[in-house]
Amino acid sequence: MTSLAVVTGGNRGIGYAVCARLAADGYKVLLVARDPVRGRRAAAALAGDVECVPGDLTTVASVRRLAEDLRTRCPRVEVLVHNAGLWPSRRVLTGDGLEESFAVNHLAPFLLNHLLEDRLERVVQVSAGLYVKGRAEPGRTAVGADFSSLRTYADTKLCNLLTVPLFADRWRDRGITIDAVHPGVIRTGLGDRGGPLGWLLKAAKRKWATPEEGAAPVAALARETGTGRYFDQTREVPLEGPAADRDLARRIWDEAEELTAAR
Repeated sequence: MTSLAVVTGGNRGIGYAVCARLAADGYKVLLVARDPVRGRRAAAALAGDVECVPGDLTTVASVRRLAEDLRTRCPRVEVLVHNAGLWPSRRVLTGDGLEESFAVNHLAPFLLNHLLEDRLERVVQVSAGLYVKGRAEPGRTAVGADFSSLRTYADTKLCNLLTVPLFADRWRDRGITIDAVHPGVIRTGLGDRGGPLGWLLKAAKRKWATPEEGAAPVAALARETGTGRYFDQTREVPLEGPAADRDLARRIWDEAEELTAAR
């Protein structure tokens, strides 16, 4: 029986390259994309069994709709890759009143894990080494208080990473495993912006690794059996700083439960 993989943010960058690798490995791939036109175009361009599933990760209601669609399509999800991510250039609030990158980078994966957990076998979270610059603060990070582009991105990635060991504990007796991976510094459109800073960033990106190189450690984790681990590309490393704070992790988890239950 063909194994099924779901990849969020699969229409470009690392997500697109992950879809290509998993399809080449024999998975049926559901490519989740916010823009259905771009998503279908990306799916059609890939070899193998790849299908686009439109899905918006910015609000709790839209994540619930995506989860219901996936539940209808998938009796079992062998691999769920949380790849979708935002690096914000300005503070934008979603329809739920939450900072947009917090909603996409942290709350959406948290909620999808809960809504699909009776179908899951394996979860791979695409993280970022910049989590070490984060200072997740319940009640403030969620609304983008003291917003700054770098700090907010790092904060939201830290929030998400804090929940990985807790999901590992929750699922240990259910046969579900979860790991997180920093794929390296990759040449994608993440964080692109206009003006002089944007041009400098584009120039710097020319020396960075390709999306195909970034996809390799992500796809490699699809068939792993360990759980609760963090990888810097292919090397397992311990979590540092606030990411190792279990009390903070529990507070971040409880906040996410409250935010998703209330909507």
